[in-house]
Amino acid sequence: MRLVRSCPPGLPEGRAIPVQNAEIAERLERYADLLAIEGANPFRVRAYRNAAMTIRSTSTRLSELVAAGADLSQLHGVGSAIAAKITEVVRTGHLRALESLERREGPELADLLRIPGLGPKRVRVLHEQLGVRTQGDLAEAARAGRVSTLPGFGAKTESAILAAIARGAPARGRLLWAEAEPVAESLVEFLRALPGVERAVVAGSYRRRRETVGDLDLVVCCARGKSILERFAEYEDVSQVVSLGSTRASVVLRSGLEVDLRVVSSASFGAALHYFTGSKAHVVAVRRLAVERKLKLNEYGVFRAGERIAGEREADVFESVGLAYVEPELREDRGEIEAAAKGELPRLIELREIRGDLHVHTRASDGRGTIEAMVAAARARGYDYLAISDHSQALRVARGLDRKRLRRQLRAIDRVNERFDDIRVLKASEVDILEDGSLDIADDLLDELDFCVGAIHSHFGLSARKQTERILRALDHPRLQVLAHPTGRLIGSRENFGVDLERVIETAAECGCWLELNAQPQRLDLDDVWVRAARDAGAKISIASDAHAVEQLDFMRYGVAQARRGWVERRDVVNTLGLSRLRKAMRG
Repeated sequence: MRLVRSCPPGLPEGRAIPVQNAEIAERLERYADLLAIEGANPFRVRAYRNAAMTIRSTSTRLSELVAAGADLSQLHGVGSAIAAKITEVVRTGHLRALESLERREGPELADLLRIPGLGPKRVRVLHEQLGVRTQGDLAEAARAGRVSTLPGFGAKTESAILAAIARGAPARGRLLWAEAEPVAESLVEFLRALPGVERAVVAGSYRRRRETVGDLDLVVCCARGKSILERFAEYEDVSQVVSLGSTRASVVLRSGLEVDLRVVSSASFGAALHYFTGSKAHVVAVRRLAVERKLKLNEYGVFRAGERIAGEREADVFESVGLAYVEPELREDRGEIEAAAKGELPRLIELREIRGDLHVHTRASDGRGTIEAMVAAARARGYDYLAISDHSQALRVARGLDRKRLRRQLRAIDRVNERFDDIRVLKASEVDILEDGSLDIADDLLDELDFCVGAIHSHFGLSARKQTERILRALDHPRLQVLAHPTGRLIGSRENFGVDLERVIETAAECGCWLELNAQPQRLDLDDVWVRAARDAGAKISIASDAHAVEQLDFMRYGVAQARRGWVERRDVVNTLGLSRLRKAMRG
């Protein structure tokens, strides 16, 4: 069944379904990838990547801005040329510049960048020297031993490429939570506006705040279920109606995301919300407790001898089986049942408890805001402090600061601090940890900083032993205060580099170096399992936005959600401290 809808205002006939922000961002990113492979100006490539990042992080639909005639170039990182391309995608569904590049280079060439160790320069060499256009071409060339003959590759790289292809390139079948958020919010807003709808909540992995989302499960409490389901099937972004019944509908959105909607009575709403929030393992464990108490628990309620004794509220479902309420982020059957039974659940950290951000960038390196703009945004969020931590000189692609430029920035920070008494701008730097574990800034200059944020941006292919030794040597430096994005992963595109993270966490806890939970949606590094391991080992955590623009300071909430999944409390996070206590907590 496919329901036809009229064209939204401001869009041409035939474009009945507005383009989602994620679709626009994906095309700009693909365009940037192909430009990079062709050897285009790095600043032009970065401009498209930055614009895509802005688009992914904004909650406003660009299709609505285009329909309203808004000036898209007012968005951070979006100039007139990129604004024109966004408008083209929204109005036509095409990006001619991208399609031209794909015809010239091959539509699958950019996919090679998803193979660990292959950057734009290497892909270009493979393309020009061996005629590689697809993963199949690359696998054939590697098996024939032709890749290892190219300058800068070698037998080790050839073997790593074959192993990566055998594993399969990182899939993009799941959306980042941040990408799913505007889709979910739009759906909930649409449903709550329908007559008769009392409550509408997104359940499933989205409610548990998993870092990626495969589909959306919505639970709606209403009196007229059939009519609500029919209206849901007519939602503007639906491309296919898979099923439409009296209590449930399943649709596929234009992006390919599947959405299930279930309508329930108010008496069953809490039970249904618990059931469809999951995880499956958690629900099974709770149901087992119900059976032990001679109760029946399902999505309709909790029953004793056929009589419903709970179900309207989630808290009542937990109480009926002898448990304290378990926050959705903890429902993974990783010990939360036992903790709830003993009254030992953690009091999870909340966004309002964050007092500052210890990792942000300005346009001095690869950011898009001035120091003044970032500070103004931090003040607007009520922060007590903000650490300016632009890249060090080794990261040339990010315009890392050399000694002269860094000292100039430190003087600029002093001038900003003279102007405000309600926030303190901290002097920091995201200093590259070099291959041998040394830091990219000399000790005399490090002494002029409030603290140093260490990070790995190169040599990801070192063996786990060498990578671990590299990081441990860096942790041994008394001026290294924060280890940024400790595993180097990019969700869906780059795996963790090999490292003995248990040793790193143990050493960090012993020496007083803080481990960063990087809140960038494509990083969320550390993941929830390692965050909990760090917490259990006594290592302190810095939740940082790694903001490259003022609006990205809001990424903090993604980091807080990840921390909650790792059982983290306020006391585990250093940037819940006030400034004086933060300084006392620093090493040395």
